[in-house]
Amino acid sequence: MGATKQQQQQANPSSPAASCWSTSPHALLASVTTSRWWSLLWWPWPSRSSSFSAKRALPAVCVTAAMATTAVFVLTSGGWWWGQSPDGMPASLFFDDPRDWDPPFNITGDHLLDGLLTADFSRKSCRSRYEFAGYYNNNSSSHKPSPYLIAKLRKQESLQKRCGPGTAAYKNAVRRLDSGESVVDGDCRYLVYISYRGLGNRMLAIASSFLYAVLTDRVLLIDGGKDAGDLFCEPFPETTWLLPRPGWLSFFFSPLSRLQGYLGGSKESLGNLLQTGAVTMSASGDGNVSWSPASRSPPPYLYIHLSGGYGFHDKLFFCGAQQRLLGEVPWLFMWTDNYFVPGLFLTPPFTGELEAMFPEKGAVFYHLGRYLFHPTNAVWHAVTSYYHSNLAGARRRVGLQVRVFQKKQPPQVVLDQLLSCVRGEKLVPVPETTTAAANGSASSGDAVLVTSLSSWYYERVREEYGGRVAGGVHQPSHEGRQRWRDAAHDMRALSEMYLLSMCDVLVTSGYSTFGYVAQGLAGLRPWVMARAPMWADDWREGLDPSEPPCRRAASAEPCFHSPSAYDCAAGRDVELDKVTPYIRRCVDVKCGIKLVNESSSQWSFV
Repeated sequence: MGATKQQQQQANPSSPAASCWSTSPHALLASVTTSRWWSLLWWPWPSRSSSFSAKRALPAVCVTAAMATTAVFVLTSGGWWWGQSPDGMPASLFFDDPRDWDPPFNITGDHLLDGLLTADFSRKSCRSRYEFAGYYNNNSSSHKPSPYLIAKLRKQESLQKRCGPGTAAYKNAVRRLDSGESVVDGDCRYLVYISYRGLGNRMLAIASSFLYAVLTDRVLLIDGGKDAGDLFCEPFPETTWLLPRPGWLSFFFSPLSRLQGYLGGSKESLGNLLQTGAVTMSASGDGNVSWSPASRSPPPYLYIHLSGGYGFHDKLFFCGAQQRLLGEVPWLFMWTDNYFVPGLFLTPPFTGELEAMFPEKGAVFYHLGRYLFHPTNAVWHAVTSYYHSNLAGARRRVGLQVRVFQKKQPPQVVLDQLLSCVRGEKLVPVPETTTAAANGSASSGDAVLVTSLSSWYYERVREEYGGRVAGGVHQPSHEGRQRWRDAAHDMRALSEMYLLSMCDVLVTSGYSTFGYVAQGLAGLRPWVMARAPMWADDWREGLDPSEPPCRRAASAEPCFHSPSAYDCAAGRDVELDKVTPYIRRCVDVKCGIKLVNESSSQWSFV
């Protein structure tokens, strides 16, 4: 437990994954090396003391930072080791141009995703919010949000506006936090998500944290790192979900200034309090817990550690008694890289609410992701421009997501697995001869989209199918390696997640959160290629050569990699996939669980 968070991250690598442009890309390239641009690039948040009206001016600064970041990528992405795709996604696509916008339209129920979204935003501020629905034609419209979920979302929006940054309630809550007071101001309690790992992990963790905030009536704030404003539009009207930076007067003693310093064994963590006796069990044996006489009252804040590899006492977060205790704490700081939504379904105080909110258990992230994540205009411009240039004319789009975690795994083995999956499942029907393909029109054929950090797989797939599918084989980018907290890298990763989600068929790599996000947004059950665990010493670990090259996932839901098997009421571990019909084991992670529909007929589309 003595390792720093940075050392823990290096030891356990993650799974992949406003428009006011007034400066040309060439001008940016000339100016990006100056210290002035560099300082703008790394200044993420407004001061807590600034008014909300001042915060509304922040997108202009964020866009400037995004422009500078994109320019940095242009300067570095031409490296000889990356090669060049003939139809790659140039950096110029990330500069939003209103002349490229789709024709104006009146916002309808389809644009609002059947009530999931509110109409309280302007289209100009975030194009993707209302244009998103027009790019999905894979029968996903049959998965409608429940009226109860819609009501809960509107209630949460009201809470975020009433208690969020820029309000008197928020100012008072921060003052009390900094002074060590454990007092709740009205109904304003807070959950701060601490940004951690790659983009795919962060999106899954944010969705999970948001659902927990909804269940517990807390305001969700995102300590999102330096690129959050460049990636996503605000999901809540008339407020922000980005955690303001502590003011200078409180910077050195505010708990909000130390968010990246907490670890699993931190004294402020729930697990540590349970171990050290700060929380006591009821003498009656009814399972209730309370603050110990020495504590007398709840602390002003608690740290919740839900990262992979978390300990037994941290996992007691999923117990009902502990949840009742957490409800008394004004501020919770949560550090997680997991999609822990299935664990919330197994937590007794939440089960009934969740079942009412999500009658289709296999569509939880499908709704949460579409509600929360709206790419900024710059990212959306890149997505839609690439889609119209390379994929729009295809009869059917097949997405192939290749992620390799073990450096020693031979690329040819991965390629053979991929091609065997595609051929065996007949995912890319091809004509007998290339002449037959040449005689067909692009609009009547399939297109293949390859996403990978390497161009090698794209080149081999293109050799296999390039002359045999009328829609061609495409790869937007191949960056060589994953780079955390790199705004340009994350913008490209986000654009490729959305392009993958626009496909009609998906093949993904096991353990990959990048693939989880794409399948969840699309509402598609992917074919999943097995991978050894990321922490394995040998790439063959856990792999059975007799198994098929890929297996169909039971639902579009992401996998919860490291759930707690402890039944709090029974006081023992249980088989999680035997507890309820809508929890099953994942096809890619043996110890993982995922949500599925109790009737598989709800996922009848390809």
